[in-house]
Amino acid sequence: MAYWQWGNPHAEHVVLCVHGLSRQGRDFDVLAQALIAESPDLKVVCPDVVGRGQSDYLTDPAGYQIPTYAADMVALLAQLQPKTLDWVGTSMGGLIGLVISGQPELPLSAPVRRLVLNDVGPVIEWQALQRIGEYLGRPITFASIGEAADFLWAISSSFGPHTPEAWVALSRHMVKPMDSVIGSFGLHYDPAIALPFRSVTPEAAVQGEALLWDLYDAVRAQTLLIRGDQSDLLSPETAHAMTQRGPKARLIEFAGVGHAPTFVAADQVQAVASFLLN
Repeated sequence: MAYWQWGNPHAEHVVLCVHGLSRQGRDFDVLAQALIAESPDLKVVCPDVVGRGQSDYLTDPAGYQIPTYAADMVALLAQLQPKTLDWVGTSMGGLIGLVISGQPELPLSAPVRRLVLNDVGPVIEWQALQRIGEYLGRPITFASIGEAADFLWAISSSFGPHTPEAWVALSRHMVKPMDSVIGSFGLHYDPAIALPFRSVTPEAAVQGEALLWDLYDAVRAQTLLIRGDQSDLLSPETAHAMTQRGPKARLIEFAGVGHAPTFVAADQVQAVASFLLN
């Protein structure tokens, strides 16, 4: 598993930033740079979850599920050995964070102190899963980074307003050169990540909710819940419930944004930085 590291390599305070289902660790470039600018004695670590970015692909696609990802994060934290640990998780990265934060018996060098859940909770709306399933794993090639950015905007406009420059910067690491066709690009992830995702049924999703609520209720970290006010994945009802139980998350919503805020806009970055560093 590859990861990107920002800041003081010897810092004992680690902020681990974990991306969403079809994304990769460079999503957090803007946030990471803002955090280390405010706190020089900080290390920000942004892994490419297995099957994405620069990380290896699995030989068995059945492993592309949260338990595998959480075990990888435990192994990474065993290497990093932080004395202070904060977690920022977007969508899937937030679910991984729930698994880590909601099991205090895990052998970590430090428990999660502060937890940021970006547009995700124990209840995931079925229509959002269906929407994501429509594009996940499709074999697509692009003639240029710009063409890839246009495609990614078509499936990710719910991320909210971005300048053209900011969107190209976010998109640049979402593709990689294709070995088969010189000059062409493909999406960065293993298309097989879609196989376990597409096997989820509405009944299985409901069963998973009970486990996720149990994990959420066991979280002891101070928790910030970020929600796009147009999100189709995290409902207002679930977000409200998360402020009333378990760690009783503080809720911040961003207008004009769906699933999920990208932590590129200054107000989004400042919300996370203020929570983690003050």
